[in-house]
Amino acid sequence: MLWVQEGEALWQQSGCAGCHGDAAASMRGAAARYPVYDEARAGPIDLAGRINQCRVERQGAPALALEGEPLLALGSFVAHQSRGLPVAPPADPRLAPARAQGEALFRERRGQLNLSCAQCHDDNAGRRLAGSPIPQGHPNGYPLYRLEWQGMGSLQRRLRNCMAGVRSEPFAYGAPEYIAIETFLMSRAAGLLLETPAVRP
Repeated sequence: MLWVQEGEALWQQSGCAGCHGDAAASMRGAAARYPVYDEARAGPIDLAGRINQCRVERQGAPALALEGEPLLALGSFVAHQSRGLPVAPPADPRLAPARAQGEALFRERRGQLNLSCAQCHDDNAGRRLAGSPIPQGHPNGYPLYRLEWQGMGSLQRRLRNCMAGVRSEPFAYGAPEYIAIETFLMSRAAGLLLETPAVRP
């Protein structure tokens, strides 16, 4: 919650409130719908991408560093306004290609260990790996606090960790592949309640 409080301060200081007003009203439900289709990108955009897009194009401010504390704080604050609401991916047919790409990446074997996301999070969900429970890979708590990190992190950070864990070269932060995977995972999580900021081991 420290990150949420920092995000609330940034919401006021960086001028977000000037356009959007009270986040409790204007941002309620927003995080439950992302990623959404963005006309300018001709593809999906995640919540962090939208925050940076808003800063650059509407405020004339520099983009915040991906995975940096200010962006994680703002993302946590915005997403927290939807805490307890069901994940509701938009029924936009323009997202179908990204969703299909995300599913293909989820099921693709990769790295020196030749493992896919699905082999852990579908085939072995509920079992344990090195003493830790294997979840189903739902993204409804991000950004979240991981005890392993001793701090907040995005879904992209978690995906990078998994890729490194199977000895595969991770994509760069902000890569469209991560957004495609998130688009697919959010469709799998439809109906689950948003938990941001969640806590995980």
